[in-house]
Amino acid sequence: MTKNKSSELAATHLKTPIGVLQVAASDEGLVAIVFPNETKRHFVKSKGSAMAQKHLDRAVAALEEYFAGKRHDFSDLTLAPSGTDFQKRVWQALYAIPFGETRSYGDIARAIDNPKGVRAVGLANGKNPIPIIVPCHRVIGANGTLTGFGGGLPTKKWLLEHEGISTPRLI
Repeated sequence: MTKNKSSELAATHLKTPIGVLQVAASDEGLVAIVFPNETKRHFVKSKGSAMAQKHLDRAVAALEEYFAGKRHDFSDLTLAPSGTDFQKRVWQALYAIPFGETRSYGDIARAIDNPKGVRAVGLANGKNPIPIIVPCHRVIGANGTLTGFGGGLPTKKWLLEHEGISTPRLI
C-alpha cells in the first residue's frame, strides 16, 4: 500500500446526527473518517483525483444511508486504510462484525488467532482510521460495558443504539 499525499485525497465534511464527520478517500479507496472531537487528524475539503472523488462520493452516500437507517452493510465500498499488518488483521475482524451485534476484545483476538493479544487488539481497534464502516464501535468490554472510543462514549452509545443494541446508561 502506498502512502497517500494529502493533495491527492478527496475530502469533505459530512453533517450527521453525531456531529460533522470528516471523510477522505484516495485513488485506492476510503482512507479516513474523523469524528468531530478528534483534533489530531484534519482534512481540508478537496476534490482530489476523479477516482478519489468517486470513492468519496460512494462513502458519503453510504454514510448518509446508514444514518437514515437504510443501510446495514458497507461491503460495496472500497477501503484503503493505512496500518501495520497486525492492525489490518484486526480491522478485517472488526469489519466482519454484523450490524446489530457486538464482540469483545477477546472475541476479536481469538478471531485473528491471537487469543493472548487482547491488549494489542484494543490498541489496533483504537487506531482504526475508518470508524463506523469498520465498526470498532461494536467492540465492548467482556462484561458488556462500553469501553473507550475515539468518538467518545456518547457517540459509541448512539451508534450502538442506532443499530438496535441496548446499552448501559452512561455515568
